[in-house]
Amino acid sequence: MIDENLLKVLSCPISHAPLRLADAETVARLNRGIAAGCVQDRSGRAVEKPLEGGLVPDGGDFLYPIFNDIPVLLPDEAIDLAQLEQC
Repeated sequence: MIDENLLKVLSCPISHAPLRLADAETVARLNRGIAAGCVQDRSGRAVEKPLEGGLVPDGGDFLYPIFNDIPVLLPDEAIDLAQLEQC
């Protein structure tokens, strides 16, 4: 997945907090929501592609998706984790 050395130097582009890998349950819940059509990114676009994983900033309430082993660290493509309660 993500190389540990790379993970050590990555930070959240919004808060600049360190990033950690999202746990498998969070990714699975988001993928169920994506399949149901109820997950959007921060720009309001529906997330249509299942996640391979995600990166979460320390103390953050959102996730940066990982597709094809590449983290997408674009603020508009981050996913608000509060959606997990609504899906």
